[in-house]
Amino acid sequence: MRLTPKNELEYRYRKLQVEMAAAGMDAVLMVQNADLFYFTGTVQTGVLYIPVSGAPLYLVRRDFMRARMESGLAHVVPLPSLNQLAGLIAEHGHPLPQRLGLELDVLPVNLYQKYLSLFPNVQALDASPAIRRVRMIKSHYEIHILQDAGTQADKVYRRACEVIREGMSEVDLAAELEHISRQEGHQGYVRMRAFNGELSGVQVLSGADGAAPACTNTALGGMGLTPAFGHGASYNRIRRDEPVIVDLASCYDGYLADQTRVFAIGSVSERMRRGYQDMLRIEELMVERAVEGASWGGIYDACLDLARRMGYAEHFMGIPGSQISFIGHGLGIEIDEYPFIAKGFSDETLQVGMAFAFEPKLVFPGEGAVGIENSFYLSEQGLKRLTFSSQELVLL
Repeated sequence: MRLTPKNELEYRYRKLQVEMAAAGMDAVLMVQNADLFYFTGTVQTGVLYIPVSGAPLYLVRRDFMRARMESGLAHVVPLPSLNQLAGLIAEHGHPLPQRLGLELDVLPVNLYQKYLSLFPNVQALDASPAIRRVRMIKSHYEIHILQDAGTQADKVYRRACEVIREGMSEVDLAAELEHISRQEGHQGYVRMRAFNGELSGVQVLSGADGAAPACTNTALGGMGLTPAFGHGASYNRIRRDEPVIVDLASCYDGYLADQTRVFAIGSVSERMRRGYQDMLRIEELMVERAVEGASWGGIYDACLDLARRMGYAEHFMGIPGSQISFIGHGLGIEIDEYPFIAKGFSDETLQVGMAFAFEPKLVFPGEGAVGIENSFYLSEQGLKRLTFSSQELVLL
């Protein structure tokens, strides 16, 4: 079990304190699991209180002993009742805040109102942008874990090459690949910050089902097994000469890397083959442009323009009516972190330490989908790959 080092946690909360001071926050209060893990090293239920200066206070409802064991923070205390929160903060030498930052993008309204009632006359501010800005720059410690996630993805890819066979159902293939990913350390969960964000670790889509749109904000949907979830692998059977998409969100020690590869038994149509090669060209364009200081939205616009000039205006990143407005997304503890290689982000720029997935894909109704996805990070020496499986279209 890898525990987040104390100096790593200190580095993180001090970076946040700089952001807090700039935003005029006296303190930030966190309760969401991904943020708790990032700033405490555990997800035991409780409240993390970070003052604008000084050490954080982690007040734990359940389970205190486990939180004390897993967290490297110096001040971890029991919280018998949420009503005691303000009193315990004061007892530990912190003045009660006048301007309190909360995770307003994910905090339920009932909890928001409860916290406001515990701090009379407090002004609530949205701390989520500051939290996400801190989290988007990965430390060397985090990059090493992401590299482990990339190794896990390659092992799943190699297993897919071994087990895909004609007549196999999508869900049977997904189960085979989930098996190996779990053996290699995948926790079975994929964290997503977006409301109602639900994704499986392994998405398998074949033939025409690969072009089925779904509720998820992704280029590929799939029919799924039930309308209760409505996306991902189904009982559809893999057929000869049809593309099989394996879209994997690998996860190691809480950190996610994304990789998509395309397989086929026999071959695929000329349109599919050419489309796959064109998506590799778009990835090459991104790699050329993804340098320090490059605009997130500028990279998106250049890649979208190339796709349209190639003739894919109605197929790139979905079918008309279901096309998404991004080609890349940040990675870390959640699969939708900053940066976004997306429309509307022209004023945001790439910085050293950012990690993201890039996923140019084509969707052809009635035929299927093809594309590529890899995960990258921007180092001081330039863009580096986190996922490294062969990018060749795999013909079995």
